[in-house]
Amino acid sequence: MANRVRRASRVLTLAAGGGVLLADGSIGSMLLGGAFDYVVSAVVALGALIFIHELGHFLVAKGMGVGVERFSLGFGPRIFSFRRGETEYCVSIVPLGGYVKMMGEEATGEDAIHPPTDAPPMDPAKSFSTKPLWARALIVFAGPGMNLVLAAVIFSVVFAVVGVPVLEPTIGRVTADSSAAQAGLRARDQVVAIDGKPVEHWGEIEEAVTRANGRPLALTIVRDGARQDVTVTPRKVEAKTPFNEKTEAWSIGARPYLPPVVGEVRPGMPAAEAGLQPRDRVVALNGAPIETWDELAEMISTRANQTLTLRVERSGSRMDLTVTPRLEVERDALGNETPVGRIGIATATSQTFKRSDPLTAAARGVARTWDVTAITVLSIWKLATGTIPASNIGGPLQISMVAGQQAQQGLVSYAFFVALISVNLAILNLLPVPMLDGGHLLFFAIEAVLGRPLSLRKREIAQQIGLALLLLLMVFALFNDLTRLLPPVGKIFR
Repeated sequence: MANRVRRASRVLTLAAGGGVLLADGSIGSMLLGGAFDYVVSAVVALGALIFIHELGHFLVAKGMGVGVERFSLGFGPRIFSFRRGETEYCVSIVPLGGYVKMMGEEATGEDAIHPPTDAPPMDPAKSFSTKPLWARALIVFAGPGMNLVLAAVIFSVVFAVVGVPVLEPTIGRVTADSSAAQAGLRARDQVVAIDGKPVEHWGEIEEAVTRANGRPLALTIVRDGARQDVTVTPRKVEAKTPFNEKTEAWSIGARPYLPPVVGEVRPGMPAAEAGLQPRDRVVALNGAPIETWDELAEMISTRANQTLTLRVERSGSRMDLTVTPRLEVERDALGNETPVGRIGIATATSQTFKRSDPLTAAARGVARTWDVTAITVLSIWKLATGTIPASNIGGPLQISMVAGQQAQQGLVSYAFFVALISVNLAILNLLPVPMLDGGHLLFFAIEAVLGRPLSLRKREIAQQIGLALLLLLMVFALFNDLTRLLPPVGKIFR
């Protein structure tokens, strides 16, 4: 029974639930080219996650003295298989799943059609069903647990080997009447120390402001080559959570400096049609001087369908270009829509990478995994309570699209994507829904309370309900993917 549950959950969770946080986005872009690369990127990512998940069940089962008859990656007809000892290892044709069949479990599905060949006689002492309750629970938890471990390892390796991108500690836009403005801070001021402690990147400024909890901070800045001491007192200001909900945060009212230099120009967008090129520096918009990227982005976003004149500096000379921002609609996590103007450019961010020593990287990797886990759990709760629209749920097409996009951006972005999906897979498998690992843990908890397992009939009914729910989720996720891919499909049902 347990084996049957785990096999079904691999397929359904990866197909429907794995992209629960990967909401919105233009799947249609996948059809414009590179669709094969997108699919390959997704299959590689999901294949790795399936292997790690099943490896967790496998290793802990072995450690608990449970015999494993078959370890399979994929479903359906087998591509190839081989035997090592008591276990047959298989790779099957359908890549969206996998399973571990332990001794003492009922043969169903593929196992019933193609039972393990040359399997040694079953040793009753190695049967899963005869193991203590805590051992069975640990075996079931091991799959999601390994996905969490994988995420922590990925984050840790990236932090140690590549590092994280950081911004220079240079003041950019200063909000009017803010603490920074009242202290006399200006754009291009470089912060070199806070309370006498050297500052290397912008993140250290944000951390110092948060830790100060309203206490005045002594900033040492460099302006026009001269050092100055400035005192600034953080204030609580209105902010937004990742779910676009109102909250409060400590701030001095200054943002990091990003030069108004174009880094990327999207083909087919107004900027490309107007002749903008990478490394162009925008110095004025409709005659108004532009000092930072924030100013440029804000002015463009509020002027959709208005003809704008950009003065750009290119290779030492200046020229005027005419561009009309295209009206687009942005959706936040709560489904709120905001019309904005877009011309299709991205900043040439002057980031550097800061690496951590192995111990610090490991600690940061665990902390990042915890943060992602917390926001994943909160997101699922908000989806379940209706705070976040169900339209945010993404399916296999959404996963393929995002996997391909992250792969195109580089190995680090792709690795972070795999870590995020690994956490999603772990948390979703731990939900107390029959047909998932969490459903088994729920049954074990009931068994611990009652002193006996639920009857086979009750478990079968619960699993049938769970299967129906997961099938509905999969269909709904695919529907969401199609409405993003083909917007007219969504309008029919509105």
